[in-house]
Amino acid sequence: MLKLSRLTDYAAVVMAQIARHPRQPHAAGELAEAVQLPHPTVSKTLKMLVRAGLLVSRRGAQGGYYLARPASEITASDIIAAIEGPVAVTECSHADGECDLASTCGVADNWQRVSLAIRELLDSITLAHLADSAPLKLPIRLPIQSISLAAEA
Repeated sequence: MLKLSRLTDYAAVVMAQIARHPRQPHAAGELAEAVQLPHPTVSKTLKMLVRAGLLVSRRGAQGGYYLARPASEITASDIIAAIEGPVAVTECSHADGECDLASTCGVADNWQRVSLAIRELLDSITLAHLADSAPLKLPIRLPIQSISLAAEA
C-alpha cells in the first residue's frame, strides 16, 4: 500500500489552515488548537515546513508563521517532499536512487514512469485546492504516451 505518514498528513492540514487566512500571523499554539493536534507535533511540522521553504517564521509583535508564497503556487508534491523527501514509488524511481539489481531488474524504467505520473498529478494539486472545503475537481489529463507501461520494442 502506498501511504503517506501521519506527519505528512498533519503538514497538509496545518498548511491548509494557514492558507485559509494567509495574511494573518499564525502561532504554533493557535494552529494546534485550530486543527486539534498536539502542540509538539505542530511545532515539529512547522519547523520542517520552514526548512523546506514553504513557510516563513517571523518574530515579534506581528510574529508567527506565514506562507512563503501564495497557496496557488504550493503543490501537494511540495508538502510531501518537505516531510517525506522526493516522491518516488521505489528507491530507483528518483534520480538519487541506487539499486543492486539495476543491471538485471527489467522494471525500473516502468516504475520511473509510474513515479513520474504520480508526481505530475501531485504537482497539479495546489495548497489552494487542499484548503478549499469543496470536493477536489481537477481536469486531470496525464500524457498517456509519456507514461506508457507497455514494453518498448
